[in-house]
Amino acid sequence: MTADEQALVAAEDAFNRAMISNDPRRIRECISADWVLVTPERGPVPGAAVLDAIAGGALVHDTMSKESRVVRVFGNAGFVTGRGQNTGWFRGEPMSADEWITDIYRRENGRWLCELTHLTPVAGSGGND
Repeated sequence: MTADEQALVAAEDAFNRAMISNDPRRIRECISADWVLVTPERGPVPGAAVLDAIAGGALVHDTMSKESRVVRVFGNAGFVTGRGQNTGWFRGEPMSADEWITDIYRRENGRWLCELTHLTPVAGSGGND
């Protein structure tokens, strides 16, 4: 793995830790101002809506793990694809997910910022509960 790829994996790990902190400020440090989350249920969701749900307590992550399987860097752009599991709460109901996750990043001023996260349930795993 190249140094750029290692730095991208480190940014991905920091993003995961920020998400389970449930702290919108920490999450904002890992994403671009235009970050988008693509979900199987709703399609593209603006990052501001995700952060508002976290800030208001409607979305809470308790656990999140991810195994990065494909990491590529192309100049100031890159992506990480891996399998991830998470648990938490959405609108007061327990949730859990087993997903293929692709995060697309852009390097700005030496920092990797996530531009887009795309989630796909793992076939046969129950996907998103």
